[in-house]
Amino acid sequence: MKMTDMSLRKLKNTPFYLFLAVWMAACVGKESETIHSPEYFASDTSKVQAGGVQMVPVTTPGGKFNVWTKRIGNNPKIKVILLAGGPGFPHDYLEVFESFFPKEGIEFYYYDELGSGNSDKPADSTRYNVGRAVEELEQVRQALGLGKDNLYLLGHSWGGLLAMEYALKYQQNLKGLIVSNMVSSGREFNRYIQEELVKQIPAAALDTINQLTAKNDFGNPRYTALVTEHFYSRFVCRLPVSEWPEPFTRALGKLNQPYYLAMQGPSEFGIIGSLKDWDISRRLKDIKVPALMIGARYDEMDPGHMQWMSKQVANGTYLYCDNGSHLAMYDQQQVYMNGVVAFLRNGN
Repeated sequence: MKMTDMSLRKLKNTPFYLFLAVWMAACVGKESETIHSPEYFASDTSKVQAGGVQMVPVTTPGGKFNVWTKRIGNNPKIKVILLAGGPGFPHDYLEVFESFFPKEGIEFYYYDELGSGNSDKPADSTRYNVGRAVEELEQVRQALGLGKDNLYLLGHSWGGLLAMEYALKYQQNLKGLIVSNMVSSGREFNRYIQEELVKQIPAAALDTINQLTAKNDFGNPRYTALVTEHFYSRFVCRLPVSEWPEPFTRALGKLNQPYYLAMQGPSEFGIIGSLKDWDISRRLKDIKVPALMIGARYDEMDPGHMQWMSKQVANGTYLYCDNGSHLAMYDQQQVYMNGVVAFLRNGN
């Protein structure tokens, strides 16, 4: 039954309607106060300020070193550490979150792994393994004073792998987990590329890529050009290459090559490094904290597998970017960011 204009006018004059209107206005005012609260940008003026940067000492079998972190904002309930991809990419391309998190009142941290970005760069290849990365992250968490009442990890690609591995060992320290554009095994990564994506590359280009791969000639400019044109521009970032965001191209130029080569390989065109044998598919059930899995239609990894992952964890949610790729944070920005913000807010 449709409500007539007259009945609507009568309803508006009832005490309940007036109460509802006042309550909604109060909620809007409270949300606005939270988002724009001066406390979000507050700083301790009794100390010398460094723009939120904190060098964190970490202890490794090879000695003590410093890793770079940077905090933006203050929120006692939501504190997010951003974990970059690679392995070996610096935080730079994640600077996109500065356009979204501050206005939502979300406190977040950049973090460059040891050997990458602004962190110390020891000549120690023995640290190129998942276990060492997890222990380093735990030392960073302790130094920043974050814990189960407020800490979320948001990991993209390799960062998603690191976030899941951290949760499997230290989830008692987490409030929630966001795994962006990452599958649960190296085998699954390679399967999707070979069975689905390779078929979409022109035969002539694929033949040349395979010939150069067989020669281990990954430094050949032709290899880079072909992989960029036919793979990266379709499955990593679907914006025109000439319009790739500066934080992303800056991160590409600062990649920790030895780290990336040892664990991933020479490119995103399949894993041939040590991560090819990595697999936590059967252990996903052991992740109990709320977890958001993010997949994208044009990603270099199978979005269907990421949806499956969201059903394997104990408390999972799935966000699908139907027009995005591996960097959906850029090429389907509003869907991606709205989903991430909603997940963080739903936990509070």
